[in-house]
Amino acid sequence: MFPGNFNPLAFRAAYGVPVFHGFKWKNYQDEDSRCNLICVCVGCILLTVMEFHIKHTWDSLRVDHKPVKIRFSPGEDGLLMQVNAPFFNDPPAPAGPPGEPFPGLWDYEVVETFFLNSDTEQYLEVEVCPHGQHLILLLNGKHNAFMQQIPLSFKANTKNKIWKGEALLPWRYFPQGINKMNSYAIHGSGAGRTYEALYPVPREDLVEGQGPDFHRLEYFQDFTLQSIMGEDWVQPESDLWDLASK
Repeated sequence: MFPGNFNPLAFRAAYGVPVFHGFKWKNYQDEDSRCNLICVCVGCILLTVMEFHIKHTWDSLRVDHKPVKIRFSPGEDGLLMQVNAPFFNDPPAPAGPPGEPFPGLWDYEVVETFFLNSDTEQYLEVEVCPHGQHLILLLNGKHNAFMQQIPLSFKANTKNKIWKGEALLPWRYFPQGINKMNSYAIHGSGAGRTYEALYPVPREDLVEGQGPDFHRLEYFQDFTLQSIMGEDWVQPESDLWDLASK
């Protein structure tokens, strides 16, 4: 049993998820197993964990390795994002120090998630890599970043050709009204460069000469922060997004 002052959100933020000892939980999967929805009941508090599996390349071909897994759950004053992915170590590590923002991180081995308000086309882009560097971009319109390289609490480690990372995404980084998302993974160099997507471009939509573009917002799928935080949860206002209209 847990003590009376047990704080499940702080516990999860500090030690990760899932934690099922003494919990009741249910696990739901979508039809192609790209998303697991795990509902965990701690006393009278219902916590939701969403886990996504990237199983396709950007152009809808099956990946030839174990899928990258991205998990979202309630954190302390933000959304906890956890990555469990194959470690290719290709390309080599970025030149910047671990734990710091690194411009152009998309040119390295990286996992990315985009959180979109499809009505305003305002979105948050989160990039993390196995060597500890990260990159946050706030975009007001497609490809239009008005703020980037802002601080992020992120740590990563590699072991046995697997890398794991954990980031706490502050609420002030999110635009209001998130209703879509997509996630991506990139690795490899030269002709072996591989681009993967949670929600890829369907084969029937491909045109000759087309390349990967992670900002194809029309292929993002439904997602809300309330699906994790609870229907009655109200997103805090953000001073950063006030700058988007200036």
